[in-house]
Amino acid sequence: MSSEFMIFLVMVGVFIGGCFILKWPVSVSMLLASVAGALAGGQGIPIRHLVEGTFGYVDTILTIATAMVFMNAFRESGGLEALSTAVIRRFHKVPSILLILLTFVAMFPGMITGSSSAAVLTAGAVVAPMLALMGLPGESAAALIAMAGILGMIAPPVNIPAMIIGGGIDMPYVGFEVPLLLLTVPLAIFSALWFGYRHAKKTDMGKVLAALDTTTLDKYGALRLFAPVLLVLLLMVADRAFPKFSSLGMPLIFSIGAAAACFTGRRFNILHASKTAVEQALPVLGILVGVGMFIQVMTLTGVRGFIVVNALSVPPAWLYVAIAVTIPLFGAVSAFGAASVLGVPFLLALLQKDQIITAAALSLISALGDFMPPTALSAIFAAQVVGLKGYGTTLKKLIFPSLLVIAWALIFIIFSKQIRAAY
Repeated sequence: MSSEFMIFLVMVGVFIGGCFILKWPVSVSMLLASVAGALAGGQGIPIRHLVEGTFGYVDTILTIATAMVFMNAFRESGGLEALSTAVIRRFHKVPSILLILLTFVAMFPGMITGSSSAAVLTAGAVVAPMLALMGLPGESAAALIAMAGILGMIAPPVNIPAMIIGGGIDMPYVGFEVPLLLLTVPLAIFSALWFGYRHAKKTDMGKVLAALDTTTLDKYGALRLFAPVLLVLLLMVADRAFPKFSSLGMPLIFSIGAAAACFTGRRFNILHASKTAVEQALPVLGILVGVGMFIQVMTLTGVRGFIVVNALSVPPAWLYVAIAVTIPLFGAVSAFGAASVLGVPFLLALLQKDQIITAAALSLISALGDFMPPTALSAIFAAQVVGLKGYGTTLKKLIFPSLLVIAWALIFIIFSKQIRAAY
């Protein structure tokens, strides 16, 4: 048994022990695992490498923090509530389209923040009463919201697992928009119809429309309330389309959007909203800091190279099986951890494939970690927002869609070059 494998077992063992036995936060467990790996590898306590690892994802951390501030400001201004109201008012006569659009509304915060928990706890909480009015049982509504959470987490413009996987091989987060849309949009449409259509088509949609609170939308108007989102999207497009003239960066773009939200709808305290947003983002930010240290120590001790070399030696058929099984299972501790510890080696083992499409597909599989017990954050929070006492029935509802997600992602990996050529 090689020394690198022993070091890896020590790191994973300390990590799992910290999470499940000591019940420490994932970020602290990753810090301890990093220190344990360095000690096992004879490196002592490498302060310099731990600090370097801490700043490994500083760009992503800034993006998430400012995105959360923007999302909270948009919600406090009444924009998020008005968005779901406007969708129902416009499409209440077509239940199938309405379900799909409400799913996209539930995905929206995840698309902006890169966090499935943020999507479930913000837009999910807004959409849940609408789904109940449309006749969806609690477990079906929770499953749809949970699935929307992880699909929003993977959809562009912000996909943290893809950023982590790309960062592991120095691949910039550029050109992911189309592959991520192709991966997530069909799954979102399927999920909406799978979980909700048979219930919604039996519902009197006139009652749903009558139950809406349209005060905010009627008072301020859709164009004014949605202006911050339109501004953020415009600046993002300008940043990509005209890099010589616009180089604001996503943290500044989200900050501008948050400032604009102060003047477009309900009045609110921006400092309080920002503080709340950062508090909500801290667990995710801490995980990214821990992931950076974990990867740095894996590189320092040779563990990362050991994993890559062994992944390259696995026959292709078994490699796909390993991807389908190990990434979601490891994601039970952290979807971001699965992306870093396993996503990067698997991407290196698939260098013959299109790297952007493969990284996007691996990020989709890693997101399923948010469904894996005992953490199962997305499923737990979704069950809470619809008022269920436990999340077991929600997880059962998610088994088939999760298998479909894995199959869909593997198809993209296997045919990545053909998909790239098609667009």
